[in-house]
Amino acid sequence: MTTEKLCRWGILGAANIARKNWDSIRHAENATLVAVASRSKLRAEEYIRECQLVAPHPQTPEACTYEELLTRKDIDAVYIPLPTGIRKEWVIKSANAGKHILCEKPCAPTVAELEEMLAACRKNKVQFMDGVMFMHSDRLPLMRRALDESGKVGPIKRIHSQFSFLAQPEFMTSNIRASSDLEPLGALGDLGWYNTRFTLWAMNYEMPTHVTGRILTAGKRPDSSDDVPLEFSAEMWFPGGVSASYYCSFVTQIQQWANISGSRGYLHIDDFVLSSFGCEAAFELTTSNLDRLGCIYNMPRRTERIASPEYSNNHPTAQETGLFRRFSRIVVTGRLEPQWETIALATQKVVNACLESARNDGKKISL
Repeated sequence: MTTEKLCRWGILGAANIARKNWDSIRHAENATLVAVASRSKLRAEEYIRECQLVAPHPQTPEACTYEELLTRKDIDAVYIPLPTGIRKEWVIKSANAGKHILCEKPCAPTVAELEEMLAACRKNKVQFMDGVMFMHSDRLPLMRRALDESGKVGPIKRIHSQFSFLAQPEFMTSNIRASSDLEPLGALGDLGWYNTRFTLWAMNYEMPTHVTGRILTAGKRPDSSDDVPLEFSAEMWFPGGVSASYYCSFVTQIQQWANISGSRGYLHIDDFVLSSFGCEAAFELTTSNLDRLGCIYNMPRRTERIASPEYSNNHPTAQETGLFRRFSRIVVTGRLEPQWETIALATQKVVNACLESARNDGKKISL
């Protein structure tokens, strides 16, 4: 049994995505879930009952309203999965209440809104972090080491990724991601945030000099004020001749791969966002050569598979648990890590620049 001090969590919003993180808090040995809030206490009670049946916490979390949760003295940090369109108000209220904030992505509709949120966090000396779970996988430092070893990939020249899933028909009638009032960035915010983050991570957070974007398909549910991107592509240019692109979509079957190409080889990962089901998180390093002797042409390929022994979900080793474990450690030690807000803001700037380009017929936008 651990004697480490526990970070006491509250969940602000009974969203479906929070069910996974309900379980992640349960598996993090330095965290405990105290309360779940919804607009109505009755809804929060129902949510807690449903989750306790599947993934029971030792002590049943309490139900409360948003306002009640923020006044509680027994909560150190809040996880906020509320829709992006209404999130700013509650991030600022949480910060003003002295709560550390783990924020779902995309963080905000605009850069200006995120800057307001971050200013409130800095003023109140609370930690801010976005919920990009792959940042907390044990696979990521292995990938960094492989990229930094000059003989593996070599200097990076090109990064490309795709994150997509095929939305079911009811998605366009009821899902918040098809509403410009709730999720104005659509697929770009929900999926492209991950593509953007992976690209920035690969580039050691060097910002692109300029970007372009294209909305390939747009749509909305009946009660939405405007269309949102359902299918989006982007290009980015970095100093030193490096380029990157990505495709994100609600209209293409599930794919979540990324490729980092260099002068010596390439790194490929099939599941850069959500690890495929199993007990390992892996990636591959490949080098190929063209051997020619007279009329004989051969292309031998050498592939090295590197894996981290971690389960894909609902386990103490899963990346989602790693997210809550790391955040909880920040809270209980009191040593804030400002780089997380810097990374979130950089991601927001690139995403919004890509959208600005798309709304201006693919015009190049400088950063």
